[in-house]
Amino acid sequence: MKWGLITELAWALMVARGKQTIVAGVGVVFSITMFVALLGFMNGLNSMLDGLILNRTPHIRFYNEVKPNPNQPIQLFDRETHHVIRSIKPSASRLDIHNSGPIMESLSRDPRVLGVTPRITAQVFYNVGTIDITGVVNGVDVAKEADLFAFEDYVTTGNVQDLNNTLNSVILGKGAADRMLAEIGDLIQVTTAQGNRMQLKVVGYFQSGLGDVDNVQSYASINTVQKMLGEPASYVTDIQVKLHDLNLAPAMARELAEVYQVDADDIQTVNAQFETGTQVRSLISYAVGITLLVVSGFGIYNILNMMIYEKMDTIAILKAIGFSGRDVNLIFIIIALIIGVVGGALGLVFGFLAGLGIERIPFETEALPTIKTFPVDFNPKYYVIAGVFSIVTTYFAGYFPAKKASKIDPVDIIRGK
Repeated sequence: MKWGLITELAWALMVARGKQTIVAGVGVVFSITMFVALLGFMNGLNSMLDGLILNRTPHIRFYNEVKPNPNQPIQLFDRETHHVIRSIKPSASRLDIHNSGPIMESLSRDPRVLGVTPRITAQVFYNVGTIDITGVVNGVDVAKEADLFAFEDYVTTGNVQDLNNTLNSVILGKGAADRMLAEIGDLIQVTTAQGNRMQLKVVGYFQSGLGDVDNVQSYASINTVQKMLGEPASYVTDIQVKLHDLNLAPAMARELAEVYQVDADDIQTVNAQFETGTQVRSLISYAVGITLLVVSGFGIYNILNMMIYEKMDTIAILKAIGFSGRDVNLIFIIIALIIGVVGGALGLVFGFLAGLGIERIPFETEALPTIKTFPVDFNPKYYVIAGVFSIVTTYFAGYFPAKKASKIDPVDIIRGK
């Protein structure tokens, strides 16, 4: 077997059917280009949407849930009969986490944990004239919140460090600020659920892209919220944990909830529906891309079939002068692979350029102030998948016509001529 001669014959047959070869190659180029561009664009959008939720959500959240006391007085008094108790009210349990300092110190030493930060969630009323608007003031450790949850990326006006530098200051959700007509530097009055009143200075606006969140939430330093609630410096209602590996969150939440005797939520359970939506969108983009590759494969199959019918006399002569069926098989497989490799390589280049073009298209909306252009994911795995599929698809598109060509009987063809 002479590979050089077989390759030369394959090239000669391709050149002889130049237009059809170019059409097949363009089909592969277009399919690979759209596959790469589509996956990059769809997964870029998924990453952006995931970021709106996941960047601002702790992997594990420890808190004390308000729930009815499982041990009712009648059960403690009489244990020998069955009791049916209706309309059980929640017990007056503490909202803050007992021994929050030692718990955070223990968590920070856990090698699975990336970072730990405290938070206080305070239900308040924004007092606007004679109207009270419900809201939530989150007391945060500003430095840790910015480091672990990209807090600075969502502050569209002002500086997050002003929460530490300015006494009794607040960063309002943009929706809440618009409802109160509150400008930077204004003083707003809030009333806590316990009846405490406090004036806070507006030093910035926060915008997450989720309207329901921005209409009620605001942020202050943890010391400011403790003072507003009249609580000591140890008062913390939530402990937020971020892990090195997100997939460890469900098991760790169950484990640590028992250890510290507090309630715990993990990010995967809380956002299960959101994660399912992301998986479905990714599946659709992969399905569309693979369909494009399969369609281009059928195009190559039809072109090679036509080539075999038109070149039967050439195939018969090759077999008559000593080329085996395997040699003829290789010739047509090489033709298919050349189309796949060259078309696939060009498709990867054009797909990358298409991604760069999409990334530069302006995309500005009030709901997503931090996003200026369409997001595109240039993950190398999309290019590897596209390259492998282009070769595999074109190989099978050429294999069956090549197998048919290898079985041609030269005697029958020459006798027919």
